[in-house]
Amino acid sequence: MNDDVEAAVQARLDTCLSALAGDLRGRLARTIADLVRIPSENTPPTGAELEGQIYVQKRLEELGLKTEIYSLDEVIGLDRHPVFRSGRNYANRPNLAAVWPGKGGGRSLLLSGHIDTVPRGSEAWERDPFSAVLEGNRIYGLGSNDMKGGIAAMIIAVEMLQRAGVRLLGDLLLETIVDEEFGGVNGTLAARLRGHNADAAILCEPSQTMICPAQMGGRTAHMTLRCPSRGILSDGTPAARATDQLRHMLGKIEDFARQRRKRAPVHPLYAASRDPVPVWVTKIACGGWGPGEPIAVPSSCRIEIYWQCMPGEEMNQIDGEFFDWLEGLCAEHPELFPERPEVCFPIDWLPGSAIDERHELVEGLAESFAHFTGSRPRIQGIGGPCDMFVFHKHFDTPAVLFGPKGGNTHAPDEWVDLDSAFLTAKTLAGFICRWCKVAP
Repeated sequence: MNDDVEAAVQARLDTCLSALAGDLRGRLARTIADLVRIPSENTPPTGAELEGQIYVQKRLEELGLKTEIYSLDEVIGLDRHPVFRSGRNYANRPNLAAVWPGKGGGRSLLLSGHIDTVPRGSEAWERDPFSAVLEGNRIYGLGSNDMKGGIAAMIIAVEMLQRAGVRLLGDLLLETIVDEEFGGVNGTLAARLRGHNADAAILCEPSQTMICPAQMGGRTAHMTLRCPSRGILSDGTPAARATDQLRHMLGKIEDFARQRRKRAPVHPLYAASRDPVPVWVTKIACGGWGPGEPIAVPSSCRIEIYWQCMPGEEMNQIDGEFFDWLEGLCAEHPELFPERPEVCFPIDWLPGSAIDERHELVEGLAESFAHFTGSRPRIQGIGGPCDMFVFHKHFDTPAVLFGPKGGNTHAPDEWVDLDSAFLTAKTLAGFICRWCKVAP
């Protein structure tokens, strides 16, 4: 597409967006609300994504796209792939693939999103998590930000192009996959193995409208601390307690975090981060609670520790650092640890990954963003792990994260910013024209 055609297409798109902005923004808000009102919680090993997938399929078919819903269990070679996560149940949890075929002569592009959300959880919400309350510029609800706002932006971007009369040369592919939360990659992996691939991909995760060519890796460790329970009466003999082990361990977590900050090679896309390789305590459980439980020192405590890593770091190296830290902690006070803490990793390792920030996928998307905003977007790594590494490391596909702003992700009263979701849709529409090219 030469410069004159590109300018004409952009002008046509701008005219359409100006004339239909209110209508399209309203349709975007209703699409987000519709998706939020359809629960699609991931509760390993099961999930409830089917109804959400049927909704997205219907919307895309209304736009004339060719769609297909398929079971992960039917994908040849999935369970033999090195990063396949075993132990998941995919009954009524299908992937959705869609294609808007081009006329030929352009490059293909994939827009990808995951339809599953984390569970509601036990913490109280001020707003019903499935009511999709609109307050000001925010839509509240479970999954509104992660990532039903991004999926809605994908759908509305296609509608923008069609209402502007755009005819693409390259194929535009869309997908909504299942089982991304809790370290899941099987949905993305199944789609790649099945052949739903393109020359480049944009994952519409909630990136705060940053363009993210990099993702962190992540590791979750569960530790169980044990000491025999002796009630609350004592003969005066000092005894180790699981709660004393816990207190000691919590005081030493920062040593492991400090060690990680010292040893981890900081990737350039994370150079501005205050804590590029955080270590967090994410859960603690000791005994029961309430008047139905005796007042006694618990015989065991459980603690969940989560850490992140940089692109290029290896699992075995960081695991070694962790176990060296744990061994030193126990050796420092052997009287506290008559039994070594038990350690297991309930979620498979997620590696970090990145593409060059100067890649034409990044630059083209940045130019489209700048056209609609007058300024370049922030380009940096996202502050957490996801399934983008499957594209980078296993299918040699350039991919970035780009999606709306929001907050309270994975927490009560999650919300997505409607204006930023509309900006996401416009930026995607403009970039699709640049990448796939448009018939004169």
